[in-house]
Amino acid sequence: MFIEIVIFAMIAAFLVYRLRSVLGRRTGEERQRPNPYTPPVRPQQNGPQPNGPDNVVPLPDRVRPIDGAPADAGEPLSLAASLAQIRSADPSFDEKIFIQGASAAFTMVVEAFAKADTATLRPLLSDDVYDNFAGAIRERQNAGETLETRIDRIRDADVVEARLDGRTAFLTVKFVSDQMNVTRDRNGAVAEGDADKVVEVTDIWTFARNIRSRDPNWLLVETRVPS
Repeated sequence: MFIEIVIFAMIAAFLVYRLRSVLGRRTGEERQRPNPYTPPVRPQQNGPQPNGPDNVVPLPDRVRPIDGAPADAGEPLSLAASLAQIRSADPSFDEKIFIQGASAAFTMVVEAFAKADTATLRPLLSDDVYDNFAGAIRERQNAGETLETRIDRIRDADVVEARLDGRTAFLTVKFVSDQMNVTRDRNGAVAEGDADKVVEVTDIWTFARNIRSRDPNWLLVETRVPS
């Protein structure tokens, strides 16, 4: 009996480690449509707001820099130069490994948000983003709505922006994916979307990490759609 308890504890610890490490591994080695996971640009308001006249609550946006990053860092470097700067500051950084982890995290976050799985979301998001996501989930639940999401495939995932502000590296990834998204009301009727239709969705997400930290994980700090 004692041996079984030890085995179960080891399995649980391994699963937690895999979840926390999905965004970072120190290994060394369009037809655009309104996005149901990010709101359109609007004046800042208190709490997540519905997207348009329907009852679909979008995945909330975060537009502020974190960790005291300066609002104006001068003339920006090119993408290649910024990536080189991050690699110089953190020799363990590998863009391909990062993209793999970011793509896995993208799927986990999108699907966890639809399922209202805050336990999965918590270790993948910065504090501000998590608070906004959790608020949007509560609002959806209070309205009696459910969100069904399926990602068929990620067509493209490319780093489109990068910068190093002090000790914090920021990497912005453009994801183009094929998704099915359906919002149902409290009676189970479809309020938005089509369960039989897969559409192409473009998301732009920014991840950040303190390169001096021993924790190799990147956190999601911003979500937006192309302007």
